[in-house]
Amino acid sequence: MTRTGNTPPGWRPGRRQVLAGLAGTAGLAAMGLPRAALSQDGTTLRVISGHNPSSLDPAVGSSGTDHTFLYCFYDSLVDWDPETLAARPGLASAWDFPDPTTLVLTLEQGVSFHDGAPFDAAAVKFNLDRNRGAQVSNVRNDLANIEAVEATDAHTVTIRLKAPDTALPLILSDRAGLMVSPRALGDDPEGEMGRSPVGTGPWRFVSWTDADSVKGERFADHWRPDAPGVDRIELRIITEKATAFRAIQSGQADLAYLLAEQQKALIERMPQLKLYEGPTLRVHKFYFNSSRGPLADVRVRQAIGYALDREAFVAATQAGVGEPARMVLPQAHWAWSEAAAGHMVHDPDKARALLKEAGFEGGLELTFLGMHDQASVQRSEVVLEHLSAVGITGRFVNGPVADVTNRFMGPERFGDVYLSYWTGRPDPTLTYALLYSESSFYNAGRVAPPEGFLEALQASRESQEIEARARALADVQRIAMEHALSVPIAVAYEVDASSSAVTGYQPNLLGKPKFRGVSLAAS
Repeated sequence: MTRTGNTPPGWRPGRRQVLAGLAGTAGLAAMGLPRAALSQDGTTLRVISGHNPSSLDPAVGSSGTDHTFLYCFYDSLVDWDPETLAARPGLASAWDFPDPTTLVLTLEQGVSFHDGAPFDAAAVKFNLDRNRGAQVSNVRNDLANIEAVEATDAHTVTIRLKAPDTALPLILSDRAGLMVSPRALGDDPEGEMGRSPVGTGPWRFVSWTDADSVKGERFADHWRPDAPGVDRIELRIITEKATAFRAIQSGQADLAYLLAEQQKALIERMPQLKLYEGPTLRVHKFYFNSSRGPLADVRVRQAIGYALDREAFVAATQAGVGEPARMVLPQAHWAWSEAAAGHMVHDPDKARALLKEAGFEGGLELTFLGMHDQASVQRSEVVLEHLSAVGITGRFVNGPVADVTNRFMGPERFGDVYLSYWTGRPDPTLTYALLYSESSFYNAGRVAPPEGFLEALQASRESQEIEARARALADVQRIAMEHALSVPIAVAYEVDASSSAVTGYQPNLLGKPKFRGVSLAAS
C-alpha cells in the first residue's frame, strides 16, 4: 500500500474549523483541573497522557504505555518508520549481518548522554549486557538470543547470536535498545534510574510528579540537529478520557493522544482541532494465569474465547471505531493470519459445551483484574455480560495500570484473568516471545508454550524475506490462538487531537507517539 506525506494509510487528518467559545482557566477549574495544571509558555509542548509511567528506566518498567515517556529522554539504537515500522537508523547509523549469527552495529559519532558521558561502543555493551543479564531487567527475554556483545572499536559493536535472528534490529528499537548512561548508574548494571532518567534523548529530565506530570527541557547537545522542536515538554497525566478531551478542547493542552474512540465525532466538530485516527497494534485482551485452577485447562480458556462477542464489544465500548481482534495483530498488519483468526469467533454453544466437558456445567467463578478508569470499567461490564451468558461469573478488582499489572504478573500472581491491552512491538516475533515465553513477565503463570511454538517462532527469525517470515508467524499465531494462550478482544484505533498550532506531529502504527519533531507555530 502506498503511503504519502506523513500520513499513514488509514490515518485521516480531521477538519479544521474556527474555535468558538474557548474555555478559560475558570472553566478548567470547573472541570476538575487546577489552574496551574498545564504550563502556558508558548515554547512548552503540553501533552495529555492517559497513564502514569511504571518506571522511567527502560529496562525496569513493566507497562507498554511507558514508551511515550521514554522516547522523550532516550534514543534507541535502531529507529522505525512511523508509517510501516520498518527499521531505520538510530544511534546505530548502520547495521549488517556478515553471517546469520553475527550482527554488526556502526554507531553515530559525537553523541553524548545528558550527564556529559560519551555514547560509544562501551556504553552499548554495558546497556545490552545489563538488559540481557541484570536481575533488575524486565527485558532479558528480548535479548535471549544474544551469546555475547563485543565493543570491536569505539564506534563498532559486534553481537554474537545463538541462532539467526533477523528480528533483532527492530528489537533494538524497543526497550532493549534504549540507551541509558552507564556513568549515571555508577557502572552498576543492577542500578536503576526509574526516577532520574539519563539518556541521549531530545529532552533532559526535569521532574516526575506521580499521577500528575512528567517534564523535560531541551537537550541542547542532542545529536539530531532538528530535534527537539520545542524547548520544553510537559506530559500531563489525566486518566479519564472525558477530562483529557476537555483539556484539549479548552486550549489548556496542545496535544492529546489515545483519546476515547467515542470522542472522534466530537473532535471532528471541534473548531481549530486536528484529528488523527487509524489502526494501531494496541489490542484489548484477556491475559491468563494458566498455571493453576480452571484456567490450566485449555478447554476453559477456549470457552472464554468463544463466549466473547467481539463485534458487540467494539460497538458498545469503542463506538464502532476499531475492529474485532482474533489475534494480537490488526488485519492491516503484514503478519495477520486467516488460519489463526478462525479460533477466536463468537460461538456461545461451543463455549458451553467446552465448559461442560471440562466439568463446569454448573458454572464457573473467576477473579478478574482491570483498570479503574471509566472506559475500562465499561469494558469490564461488557465482557462479564458476555461470559455470564455461558455460565462464567466473577468480580473485577480494579486499579491503576501499573499496580494491577504488577499484582497479576509480578510475584503476588493475584487473580485468574486480567483484562488489559497489549500495546504491540515493532517486530511481531517480539510480541509473541514476550507474551508466551516461559520466563516472560507477561506470561503470568510462567508456563511453557505448547509444542512447536518456539520452533515456529525461531523459524520466523531466520529469513529477511517478509513472505517467509509471515508463513512462519502464521504457525506461531495458530498455536497461540488454538491453545487460547490469551484471548484477544478488540483492536483499538488511534484517536488523537491537537491544536492548529501543532506542526510535525506524526502518529504511528505502534500507537506510541514520539514528539521530537513536533513544533508550535507562532500565535
